[in-house]
Amino acid sequence: MTDRRSFLKKGVGVLALPALPAISPRFWETRSMQVVRPPRLREGDTVGIISPAGITWDPDRLAIFEESLAALGFRTRTGAHALDRWGYLAGHDHDRADEINSMFADPTVDAIFALAGGWGAARLLPLLDYDVVRANPKIVLGFSDVTSLLLGLYAKTGLVTFHGPTGNSTWNGFTVDHVRRVLMQGEAVTFVNPKDQGDHLTQVDNRIHTIQEGRASGRLVGGNLTVLTAIVGSDYLPDWRGHILFLEDVGEDVYRVDRMLTQLSLAGVLGQISGFVFGRCSDCDSEGGYGSFTLKEVLAHHIEPLGIPAFHGSMIGHIRDKFTVPLGVEAEIDATAGSIRLLQAAVT
Repeated sequence: MTDRRSFLKKGVGVLALPALPAISPRFWETRSMQVVRPPRLREGDTVGIISPAGITWDPDRLAIFEESLAALGFRTRTGAHALDRWGYLAGHDHDRADEINSMFADPTVDAIFALAGGWGAARLLPLLDYDVVRANPKIVLGFSDVTSLLLGLYAKTGLVTFHGPTGNSTWNGFTVDHVRRVLMQGEAVTFVNPKDQGDHLTQVDNRIHTIQEGRASGRLVGGNLTVLTAIVGSDYLPDWRGHILFLEDVGEDVYRVDRMLTQLSLAGVLGQISGFVFGRCSDCDSEGGYGSFTLKEVLAHHIEPLGIPAFHGSMIGHIRDKFTVPLGVEAEIDATAGSIRLLQAAVT
């Protein structure tokens, strides 16, 4: 499983601050941006494999990914730089960016999947050819550090991108089922956690925590909290007005989540969204420790004052069983039921 570790030094957590207006209109594009849905995947299509961020140390990871995609009926074309190493990055910035540009320009490549996350995709955003992307819309799939790529492509071109498994993920039945339904069948999926109680008297795993009851609609946008927060103030994030924001993270202390949500509040992001979903914070100190805040308390500090429908616990993040969630598609969330319902197919 991809392991995105924070590069930030420890600081002091703060309580939630009131949402403020956006710091400058020049940072945001208008909500009227036309959304472009890419063509769906079909058996026999070719999936391009890229490494836009960190190193993949074990070549077997790539081999397993290629075999998994073949089992789904796809051909694969692995980028020449997929196993490159440059420091902690999967190759030089220009090589990784050129690979993405080439995959979009190549008419024989039908979709682009990321091999891994880590760190480094944000370094590529100024190097991408967004005119080529606009002219050749394709499915782009990944999560963790790939968040910056998904957000940048959506913000700059309107292309619907997909927060879902990378090559380092577990391609099990649950995850593959959502890849098929969203990317291949073009289903307007309702994402809802399974209700399997096992041999317990009530549901123990995959529980939903409602932060604020109600329903909200808007375009879905989001991804990894740390990665998203790191590009706030750039031109590679969309206009937040009316969007439903979904977030996830891994390996973060509660005070760091607090700090990043505070930044989103100060930057005017939280004050513009219509709904909020926090997936999972894997390997996080969710309880906070004695005398500290818990993750649930920190989420309540920042989100409850907004008065928008919000919930925590959706199967989005660094977990075995994960949803494939499109960015840019109209959806409705039910914070009481803990569901995300697509109002349209994410692919054509």
